[in-house]
Amino acid sequence: MTKKILSSDITPESLYLNRRNIIKASGLIAGSAAVSPVAHAGIFGLFADEVVVPEQAVYQPKPLTIAKKVANNLTEVLTPESKVTSHNNFYEFGTNKTDPIENSKAFNPEPWSITIDGEVEKPRTFSMDDILKNHPIEERIYRLRCVEAWSMVIPWLGFSLADLIKKVNPTSKAKYVAFQTLYDPKQMPGQASRLGGGIPFPYVEGLTIAEAMHPLSLLSVGLYGKTLPAQNGAPIRLVVPWKYGFKSIKSIVKITLTEKEPPTTWQALAPNEYGFFANVNPQVDHPRWSQATERRIADGFRAERIDTLMFNGYGDEVASLYKGMDLRKFY
Repeated sequence: MTKKILSSDITPESLYLNRRNIIKASGLIAGSAAVSPVAHAGIFGLFADEVVVPEQAVYQPKPLTIAKKVANNLTEVLTPESKVTSHNNFYEFGTNKTDPIENSKAFNPEPWSITIDGEVEKPRTFSMDDILKNHPIEERIYRLRCVEAWSMVIPWLGFSLADLIKKVNPTSKAKYVAFQTLYDPKQMPGQASRLGGGIPFPYVEGLTIAEAMHPLSLLSVGLYGKTLPAQNGAPIRLVVPWKYGFKSIKSIVKITLTEKEPPTTWQALAPNEYGFFANVNPQVDHPRWSQATERRIADGFRAERIDTLMFNGYGDEVASLYKGMDLRKFY
């Protein structure tokens, strides 16, 4: 049964964004002989001095008109915005949690477009103006569960991924959906140096077509009432709430529907640690830490450890997608 999100569960924005005094425990750095020592999907750094979006950033988030607030059986309370912009994993701007806010000041997501091609009848390129004009924006409060075993509750703004995919008429051969982040080393310094941890760019991710068409799968264009900040994946990113956070690819420029399973960045780097599906599963541990519990980041320096829920609490909605599947093998 899906657990209701209480207003008290909503992560104060101050901590979603914060991480200056990160604790880098060497045993938590995700790597193997095949992976760069600094390339990792997880460090438990949660606390830092408060950081706000710098005024000198080229791009400043703009207010968005919300057409619908999706019911969530809770009193909607937005967490303080100042915290949500500095606790991020976005290696295109660096591997530390505060690197994205500090290193994305020159990033300008305007203008922007997304190309959708592959196994479709009508391949198209959509400008962000077209996307925003033709998709009423919903506010959806979702849990975010990082593979690093910390979690938050965030009010995203966006629309169903399925709505965009339907516009290109997928063919019967479309079994998977591949995503690609912008590759622009001039604007994304992590792509041009070791600042990005040595992972291959552009960052790529993928879903099955059934996952992509599920109504919970969201293309987010904002949070906390405004367009996405650069460090949070501006101008458009994926949010798949029942999967670990690294599946929710940021700053998307290309979507390709394919017949075969597409490569994904972390699975290619360390397939023994990061699978294609990456569903939140407290019964399947990361090789170097438990996934049975998580730190629910709250205001101040509180980070209560709570039990992790199967599919991040969205089992009622998504468990049928994996009926008969060995979730230990297909992790």
